[in-house]
Amino acid sequence: MKVRDLLAHKGADVASISQERSAADAMQLLRERGIGALVVTGAGRPLVGIVSERDFVRAMATQGVAMLTMSVGDLMSSDVVTCSSDESVTHLMTLMTEERIRHVPVVDDGQLRGIISIGDVVKMRLSELESDKQSLLDYVSSW
Repeated sequence: MKVRDLLAHKGADVASISQERSAADAMQLLRERGIGALVVTGAGRPLVGIVSERDFVRAMATQGVAMLTMSVGDLMSSDVVTCSSDESVTHLMTLMTEERIRHVPVVDDGQLRGIISIGDVVKMRLSELESDKQSLLDYVSSW
């Protein structure tokens, strides 16, 4: 299965926030959307970074409550690991494991196409396993 297939199933909606917004604004958006990361945009660029729950925890540990007034640009990870929609989901799982990341933006020809979370991958994998199980049960019961 390719990343594009996973995006087709989950949708290409990407929650984003400007790098000038506050950490408090970003945390509110994460809560409202029920997600764990936001793509950070800036100066006409669709992807300048990513900010996740981990970034907020790290900032809270070092800055205390003052981190709530910091800008998203000060908290985000700017070295973003991305993948293309042509890559296999197996490769994506390896990438997420090796890089120890939970969210990977999908970029094709400089265009942001979506974002895949570890939860998306797990849901897809569980669906595949359930389908395989059903196929095996159908095969065995046909004897």
